[in-house]
Order: sequence, then structure tokens, then C-alpha cells
Amino acid sequence: MIFPVYPYIGWEQHCTQVPVVFPQQHQDRQPGFEYVMNPRPISDNPAYTGSGKLQGKVAIITGGDSGIGRAVAIAFAKEGADLVIPYLDEHQDAADTRYIINQLGRTCLTIAADLRQEEACQYVVEAAIKSFGGLNILVNNHGVQFHQPSILDITQEQLINVFQTNIISFFLMTKAALPHLPAGSTIINTSSDTAFSGMANMIDYTATKGAIVSFTRSLSLSLSEQKIRVNAVAPGPIWTPLIPSAFTAEEVKTFGTEVPMRRPGQPFELAPVYVMLASDDSSYISGQVLFVNGGSVVT
Repeated sequence: MIFPVYPYIGWEQHCTQVPVVFPQQHQDRQPGFEYVMNPRPISDNPAYTGSGKLQGKVAIITGGDSGIGRAVAIAFAKEGADLVIPYLDEHQDAADTRYIINQLGRTCLTIAADLRQEEACQYVVEAAIKSFGGLNILVNNHGVQFHQPSILDITQEQLINVFQTNIISFFLMTKAALPHLPAGSTIINTSSDTAFSGMANMIDYTATKGAIVSFTRSLSLSLSEQKIRVNAVAPGPIWTPLIPSAFTAEEVKTFGTEVPMRRPGQPFELAPVYVMLASDDSSYISGQVLFVNGGSVVT
């Protein structure tokens, strides 16, 4: 069943309730499924009205089927962009996102693909070019995390999987997209504020997020003469399918309440930052990391 995924309770309630406590829940798989979460993440701010900032643009948003990626896709569509959304195997979530984008009057191409494989990245880009005739924005957004109490518990298999998923695939997607990105294009990478603060039980994950920061800075320097801007967003605790997949049911209950705002963020609260970085509003911004993390001061 495909259905619109708009807020089931008022987004104002999520923004003002202190703290937000979620029901216990856990999913024994990654990526997680958004459609079974309770409550569902809020992907759309009904008060957000587009103004044509991305009119006629084509954007690839990896992991855009759910969570932050879905919220970014909705905001981009409201601003006039058409979307290509590669995802792994979350078919229901991808169908729901495509439905929303279509209801907003834009076209959304969803592609099941394992972006750890270079051929899959090339296929996604080729499909975007074939469908829309060009490409302007690449958002590298997908990722996984596995909690382990000690580095001694991180197997080589897990380590390789996390690095392949969280950073090597960003390289591969960028390599595939770059020949098709004209001057004025933008690349946005999703990092994490844990890249700066660290996290004791996610050593491999935080290492990849730190690598994304360095990747962003170096790539921005490399592409400056081509007039392609590269930036990153570093979210704090955001209510996405990654959370019930990585956290225990008990941990989910108080997820995100440790930040100064005493609540986790909702995906829609990050979307305007991605819009700014994708549009001419950020024409003098490149190589930067923008934090959306509930007020935590990170250096």
C-alpha cells in the first residue's frame, strides 16, 4: 500500500515538547524501515513554501527514501527540482517518497542499488542523465552505524562494511557524477557532529564521518576552478530509521534528550540547510560544515 507520508501529529508539538520520549522499539536490520517506526519521522513542514530556488534542477539524493534524505527530497521538490533517489532495499519507503514528490508536481526516479559497488553508482548517474538530460546536485546522504562497546568487538567485516557504505561510496558516487556536473553545480555530504565530539560505542562510524569532513574540504578545493561547490551538513540526534536500527529499545526511549534543546530533531528541520547549500543562496560558501544539532557547541 502506498500512502502519503505527512505528519501524523502536529510538528509544532515535536518542536516544543521537552523532552520527547519515544516508545521502546528496535529493528534487527540496517537500513531500517521508516514505515514501521512509532511515531513516524516528520519529513515535511507544511509551513515551508518553495520559491523556485531549484527550479529546473536535477538532484541525486542517496538514501532519499527515508529520514533526512526524504525530507531533503521533499524540500527540493517544493523548490522545483526533479529527483533521483537511489536506495538499498527499502522498497515501501522509496515508494512512499516517490508518491509525495509526484503529489508535489515533480518527477522522482527511485533506483534500488548497492552504492558500495562502483558499477551501481555509474548506473544511477546514467539513469539520471537518461531520464532528465542533466544533473546539477549530488547529495551523498546514506549511511549505517553499529554500536559496539569496544574496538575489540568491531570485526573486520563490520569495519569494511561501514567504511564502504559511509565514505567509499561517497567517493564512487562523486566520481560517477562529476563528468556530468556543469559549473554552478553543488555537492552536499551528510556527516555528523560525532565526527567532532566522538562517540565511545561507534568508533568506526565516527571515523567515517570524520573522513567525510576531510573529503568535503579537500574536494571543495579540488573543484573550485570548475565552479562546483562542496559542503557538508553535520546533524546531531535526528529521529530517522537509523535510530531504532542501531540503538536498543531502551536507548530509544530517551534518544536525543542529552542536547541543550533536550529533544531529538526531526528530518524536516535539516531540509532548509540542504536547500541553502544546493541553491545560489550559498554562492560564496564551499568547503564548510554546517551543524544542525539541537544547540550543542562543537569545535
